[in-house]
Amino acid sequence: MNAKLLIAFMLTCTNGAAQVVKDYNPAIQRTTHLQYFKPAEEHLFTGDCMPYYHNGTFYLYWLLDEGHHSGLGGLGGHQWALSTSKDLVHWEHYPVALGIDEEWEKSICTGSVIAEGNTFYAFYSTRVKEDGQVHEQLSYAKSEDGGKTFVKQQPNPFYYAPEECVSRDFRDPKVFKDKSGTYHLFISGYQKNPPLEGFGGYLVHLVSDDLKNWKEVESPLTGQVATPECSDYFEWNGWYYLLYSTGGDTYYVKSRQPYGPWEYPETQALVEQWASVYKTAPFKDNRRIAVAYMPCRSHGKDYDGPIWGGNMLLRELLQAEDGNLYTRFLSEVLPASTPLELPEIKIESDARTGSYANGELRLDAKNGVGVASVSGLPVDYRLSLDIVPLENYDELCLFARATDNRHRGYKLELNANKESVFLHNTGINTVKDLRKPIHVDLILEDEFVDMCVNGKRCIVNRLPEQKGQKLFFFIKNGNALFKNIRIESIR
Repeated sequence: MNAKLLIAFMLTCTNGAAQVVKDYNPAIQRTTHLQYFKPAEEHLFTGDCMPYYHNGTFYLYWLLDEGHHSGLGGLGGHQWALSTSKDLVHWEHYPVALGIDEEWEKSICTGSVIAEGNTFYAFYSTRVKEDGQVHEQLSYAKSEDGGKTFVKQQPNPFYYAPEECVSRDFRDPKVFKDKSGTYHLFISGYQKNPPLEGFGGYLVHLVSDDLKNWKEVESPLTGQVATPECSDYFEWNGWYYLLYSTGGDTYYVKSRQPYGPWEYPETQALVEQWASVYKTAPFKDNRRIAVAYMPCRSHGKDYDGPIWGGNMLLRELLQAEDGNLYTRFLSEVLPASTPLELPEIKIESDARTGSYANGELRLDAKNGVGVASVSGLPVDYRLSLDIVPLENYDELCLFARATDNRHRGYKLELNANKESVFLHNTGINTVKDLRKPIHVDLILEDEFVDMCVNGKRCIVNRLPEQKGQKLFFFIKNGNALFKNIRIESIR
């Protein structure tokens, strides 16, 4: 569970809070265009996602949420749902794969899956409450039907928090098998007596030869400012990666060695404020898919804070030669769209600051701001364009869902000097190459405003209020070309 959502979800835990979801219906869920997915039932949401790939099938386990973590007295009441696909285009949904069966189980928390032969093993943490105190402990379950339904195994739990670890922060086991055949679990933890106060977050590391008997060995990651949640670990083209989330934001380190020493990269492409706890899985042709969830806004307004549970977000992970990771839109899951004829582009400011000819918009505003607009757009659409800065600039890009120049909608800003991209009231940093030609891909669907820059950095926001049908192009203190502008209506 994300630390930054603690207060938000606790505020929802009032009388008559949701208990255990029993009315999720897999038969009524949409089976294509899975981006921004949540259950069709209005009161249900997606939580942490746990992707896994096996024998040509992409398994997407996810926490089924009702009441934004308010189930079972605020302890979650979560269970594992399952969606699968062989091509990422067509999806099948199943009943709860791993659910709450006992009174003492207050939540089936985030975990991971591994398959050995025809048997799937699910490792997860169970949240319990004893003598007024909340604890987390490790459990596991087996599936003999291809990972669709799991049977819990004994002993349950099979492992408690070690003495040095806070028992309330012992969760999110990541299971994997190394090249020698040894099984590993990385478990989120927090040390009771860290070397420096405030830096107690670490990963408990367990090893086993049989997936049943485990022993603790040296931690692969220590000294974090909070519990490093929902860890992920994988090898890709000779690089080893360890992912972990702090306050919902997902960070990673890389190494040429299996367990470090780790190198902290110059850019953290998985850090998106409205994309919580990314986890990944491989796919065909050496691809890798990252999946997170987008929290809801507490009262459905643009400036409300996040609350636990929301909609699914999928990205394609990219790897550079230096091992750095990047993200782009995952084409197979995007909303369906239909090309539209580009409306007339109107120069909003002094005519000397802009011109439009042969499909190219030029804005020249060294001494101020240059603005052009198109009107009559649908509320939901996809826009792509290339922006060529002709010199250094202060800021440039778009205002989407505007009504007029007094109600300018949502600002989408590129800022080369700050190496930042801003999407209304959220942003991402260390975005490179913003002085070179820039490709922008933008999706506006329902309350989701989602943008990919240069096919390698993504940013999403949840903005439910503005619904204007005007779009502004702008640049401040500089000049640039806007070209190859394409608009598609989202169906």
